[in-house]
Amino acid sequence: AGKSVFQDISFNTDRLGEEKQKNTILRHLMEDFAKDDLNLKPSRVGTLDVIGNAYEYLIKNFAASGGQKAGEFYTPPEVSDLMAELLNPQPGDSICDPACGSGSLLMKCGRKVVANHGSKEYALYGQEAIGSTWSLAKMNMFLHGEDNHKIEWGDTIRNPKLLDKNGDLILFDIVTANPPFSLDKWGHDEAEHDKFSRFRRGVPPKTKGDYAFILHMIETLKPASKGNKGGRMGVVVPHGVLFRGSSEGKIRKQLIDENLLDAVIGLPEKLFYGTGIPGAILIFKTNKTEEAVTFIDASREFKPGKNQNLLTQENIAKIVETYYLGTDVDKYAYVASLEEIKENDYNLNIPRYVDTFEEEEEIDLMAVRAEREQLKAQLSELETEMAKYLEELGYGA
Repeated sequence: AGKSVFQDISFNTDRLGEEKQKNTILRHLMEDFAKDDLNLKPSRVGTLDVIGNAYEYLIKNFAASGGQKAGEFYTPPEVSDLMAELLNPQPGDSICDPACGSGSLLMKCGRKVVANHGSKEYALYGQEAIGSTWSLAKMNMFLHGEDNHKIEWGDTIRNPKLLDKNGDLILFDIVTANPPFSLDKWGHDEAEHDKFSRFRRGVPPKTKGDYAFILHMIETLKPASKGNKGGRMGVVVPHGVLFRGSSEGKIRKQLIDENLLDAVIGLPEKLFYGTGIPGAILIFKTNKTEEAVTFIDASREFKPGKNQNLLTQENIAKIVETYYLGTDVDKYAYVASLEEIKENDYNLNIPRYVDTFEEEEEIDLMAVRAEREQLKAQLSELETEMAKYLEELGYGA
């Protein structure tokens, strides 16, 4: 009893014109699909890649021109690349995105396993609240030949659907998401009575759902135990998550005290569709041993674009390398002990840890004075020369 990916489509809409116009469009479509280039037989190697990539290209371009709503269904490919590199999925991993949009971030993680290990031994799980976007994700998976996936339609916070046979939350090796920034109606009223105890560390504010997604994701990570490597998680958040107080401050303190937070990475502004504000990536791990957090300020390194800024492959490689090295880099990265973070009242605002201040060069006053004298002498010469020309032209005093 699967839900139809075409549930929201009206096949009788008049948006495509009158009957005659529709028939012409349909005829052209059928002619195009009859071409050898679009031979969709399963036996034809690479066909799904071509069609899948074309589909994703269309989604991306739709997102780029989609204004405010675009961020609801699409994470820029460079950010997905970065997240997949940071989380380094392995063969056999289960990978979940609880706010999966059109599924691009999930599939990037899957493709990373294929690229790095030549293996398709992974499972993709997702949940998406908006029906039409869920349809995009299902179609995206189908067109890319992603056989081992389970994408559910529903509200992750109010009604998580990725449950095991006992009705408990499924636990994953990797959980990653770019949830909506500061969602104002996320399900605050139901949170106190959550049967999965996701909010035992605190209930996020009524009008800011960022920590609701974070807490859900933490709760679906595999714990580290004997014979279990534990889970890792990457989530994109607005910067307010790093320093806002009240209930969010209490939750943040709890997560840091439990030594779950592994890294805070500041991104450039204008990366995401539908918002100009800069985001940050938080990395969490359930198998941490070192009591420290790596802070990376990658906000100043990007390729400027007309409407969107872009992360280049070099920008991504630098972030990933710095994260895995786990050492200080002047004006770019700092490894803070949990003690330092506690001294900062659990405030994770990146400038508190990474000093990007550039000292202005000292001005050599003697050199400036010498240059001034030189210019005065040149001016005097020019005035003398000008007076001579004026005299020759009969304008002399």
